[in-house]
Amino acid sequence: MQLTTTRLSLAPITHEHWSLYQRLCTDPQIIALCFDPPSEAELEQNFESRLPIWTPQSDHWLCLVIYEKKSAQPIGVTGFVLQDGKAEVGYLLLPEFYGQQYGTESLTAVLGWAQNEHQISHFSATVTEGNIGSERVLEKCGFTLEQVIPEAYEIGGKKYADKIYSRQK
Repeated sequence: MQLTTTRLSLAPITHEHWSLYQRLCTDPQIIALCFDPPSEAELEQNFESRLPIWTPQSDHWLCLVIYEKKSAQPIGVTGFVLQDGKAEVGYLLLPEFYGQQYGTESLTAVLGWAQNEHQISHFSATVTEGNIGSERVLEKCGFTLEQVIPEAYEIGGKKYADKIYSRQK
């Protein structure tokens, strides 16, 4: 499986992407408004859980590595986990690629593929309060803010609201 856009290609994560995944999940600039740094064991377990081939019956994340076509460099990951017919989407990009619309472009490709290939029509995402970049990506991809849950999530000892977004087609 491979998805392509004008500037990107997306392919399933493999063992060779360990260092990318490790950086995406531990770099303070990336995870500051997402989650606390995982332990080494949690990080390894989360990575391993994303490696099996994904099918609509899977209970693990479809995790695709995002490559910038012009450099062939991996720049992040995107994907979703399917629960009760609803796909919860997620994405993480390396900071040096922020602000270039790669999050929007890659998520648009994933949403289109999920709809066309698997007839998935209901998508959701949870964004931590203050993560304006992620909110913009979701809005550009047709998501709407459905709910704000005050003090729902703790990162670094501080409570944040969760913002729940959804999209139906």
